[in-house]
Amino acid sequence: MSALRHGRFRVALRRLYRSEVPEARRFRYALLGLDLLSIGWIILASFLPLTGTVLAIDVGLGLVLLAEFVARLSASARPWRSLVQPLELADLLGILSLLLAPLLHGALGFLRVLRTLRLLHSVRLIASLRSDLPFFRRNEEATLAAAQLTVFIFVMTGLVFETQHRGNPEINNYADALYFTVTALTTTGFGDITLQGQVGRLLTVVIMLAGVTLFLRLAQTLFRPNKVRFDCPGCGLQRHEPDSVHCKACGTLLNIPDEGS
Repeated sequence: MSALRHGRFRVALRRLYRSEVPEARRFRYALLGLDLLSIGWIILASFLPLTGTVLAIDVGLGLVLLAEFVARLSASARPWRSLVQPLELADLLGILSLLLAPLLHGALGFLRVLRTLRLLHSVRLIASLRSDLPFFRRNEEATLAAAQLTVFIFVMTGLVFETQHRGNPEINNYADALYFTVTALTTTGFGDITLQGQVGRLLTVVIMLAGVTLFLRLAQTLFRPNKVRFDCPGCGLQRHEPDSVHCKACGTLLNIPDEGS
């Protein structure tokens, strides 16, 4: 009986994480809110002294995220295979850094920035956004490019802060780290804040090189002619003009959904 109950529980979880019914979409939007809340707390905590209250919030948030992590694995058809995926391991390390904060006194705090990687890989949420929001559907590539750049800035800012704030007097909180990240990413380099040590120099190089690449990709999507994604049933071409009736590659009749006039 317990095995049957466990099986039904996994089916219910799988429905929430993978189906397209309205309650499942609302559930995934709530998960996005939880991810944003956890990132917001990580940023806010950098401005606060390491008190018992801060550590208690770390642990409480870590328990909530751990429960969601276990539920996500349970919803997978192959939980153990999912567990060893790089993104899942990164998420688990970020959660453990919150749970173990009282024991380590924030020594592994830099690991918590790995949680931001979750924002890039919610495929089901992207599908929900595509169907729920006309603006996202019309500007999907530009929106995703902007999201990737934003997540990169968050990750790099977290790494700069966690690797520098203990020994670099110029990096005291996330605002300082964000300021340096943006100036390095745009190659402006005012020079009033610099990173110390070989790790700091290498991190600066990564920010500049990867940042320029992401900026170019965002610019490319912004200035590229606006097209919609729709798989042609004949040849598989995915990008078409919004008012296309036939596929320009093979001539197959298309039926691209729109909002009407």
